[in-house]
Amino acid sequence: MSATFTTRIPHRLDRLPWGRFHWLVVVALGVTWVLDGLEVTLVGSLAGAIHNSPSLRLTETQVGLTASAYLLGAVLGALLFGWLADRLGRKKLFTLTVLVYLTATIATGFSWDFWSFAFFRFLTGAGIGGEYSAVNSAIQELIPARRRGTTDLAVNGTFWGGAAIGALSSVVLLDPAVIDPEIGWRLAFGIGGSLSLIVLFLRRWIPESPRWLMTHGRKEEAERIVGEIEEWVERDTGRTLPAVEGAPIAINPRSHTSLGEVATTLFRTYPRRATLGVVLMACQAFCYNAVFFTYALVLTKFYGISAQSIGWFMLPFALGNLAGPLTLGHFFDSIGRRIMITATYGIAGVLMALTGFAFAQGWLSAWEQTAAWTVIFFFASAAASAAYLTVGESFPLEMRAMGIALFYALGTLVGGVAGPALFGWLIEGGQRTDIMWGYLLGAALMLLAAGTEWKLGFAAEGRSLEDVARPLSHAGEGQDPEVQPAAPRT
Repeated sequence: MSATFTTRIPHRLDRLPWGRFHWLVVVALGVTWVLDGLEVTLVGSLAGAIHNSPSLRLTETQVGLTASAYLLGAVLGALLFGWLADRLGRKKLFTLTVLVYLTATIATGFSWDFWSFAFFRFLTGAGIGGEYSAVNSAIQELIPARRRGTTDLAVNGTFWGGAAIGALSSVVLLDPAVIDPEIGWRLAFGIGGSLSLIVLFLRRWIPESPRWLMTHGRKEEAERIVGEIEEWVERDTGRTLPAVEGAPIAINPRSHTSLGEVATTLFRTYPRRATLGVVLMACQAFCYNAVFFTYALVLTKFYGISAQSIGWFMLPFALGNLAGPLTLGHFFDSIGRRIMITATYGIAGVLMALTGFAFAQGWLSAWEQTAAWTVIFFFASAAASAAYLTVGESFPLEMRAMGIALFYALGTLVGGVAGPALFGWLIEGGQRTDIMWGYLLGAALMLLAAGTEWKLGFAAEGRSLEDVARPLSHAGEGQDPEVQPAAPRT
């Protein structure tokens, strides 16, 4: 590795005005969540058709288990590709993870029984999980500090843009007047494969993260890329860039960070942030995956909604989830992370408890039930997106991708994998009261997350990533990042 050097690369990136380069980053990398939302909604909307498929013949419990297989694949994919992203760079993983997703999602359309369907869903999840860690890292490292919260929430929220596409697609593909539903649900999985081809093209223009290059001793390459980005933004905006502020930081480059050092940093240097990350990720994962993966089964079993009409109920649900981060996102940069995360988790938890009780009493029609979830997840969607923002900001750059992967994995294993299987079993039992207790459990977890954020949350709005969590390769001395005072907002 090269010798210790000083640089102002983070300051140069953070002071850039918003331009077309940043839009390219958001579109080319953020489309990951569109694909994930498409996948989840397609399977949710297609649950009835897959359940009735003469070739698959899946029970309600098996439908829930295939959802858990997808999430388990996402966990393992996130861990593997997150580890690689911190060692090999963000850009190298983009093509690989998209190719895994593309191949697996198309193969799902050719499934012939429960085991093949579950296996292909597992591989699809692995591709999406790998995207989470590398893409979240790159977005946070390329977006200016003053817009990081707004951008990250909006990007994560586009999951629900994909969900809306999936809902509308299922309406057409499951309409017997248009196509045989047995063929339609298989063709539906080709939509994600088609979109991923566009992703491969767009990502050709995304550079490697200069921050990652900086900590790995590739200073000249990092400086060149930052210079090209500056020229792009200056040409795009038509005005001279503002002066670079802040003292240079000293970097002692390294080739990689060992898993032992990752564990030490997480649980000895940042124990409060580690606890906060696990709680936020696990609680939102349980609520989202439990409710969303099995909502189609609730509609068909308790409200008598036909399989081909499920998409119409998923569409407003998806649009409410999309509107939440887009509408509330800028408050996470202005009002602040701690207040907004506490509020969104808390409001969602209270409303979920009320809705669960109303469902058990039979007070809600199918559309009223859908309207209730739309309002609840308007807030819950912003909360869930903020969980990813939090774990990305909490830890040093050298282990950012692995940190995101670990907390996504822990949260999903604790809350996400168990949720769909539990609710699939509760729905199969056919008792509204049993399902109510599942909803109340989800509400309690959201309130737990709200209280944990209020107690352990920290100020990251408007602050450089290197200020929020000092790089492990930082050559100077400094105080414990967990007790650093908040920097002035920019």
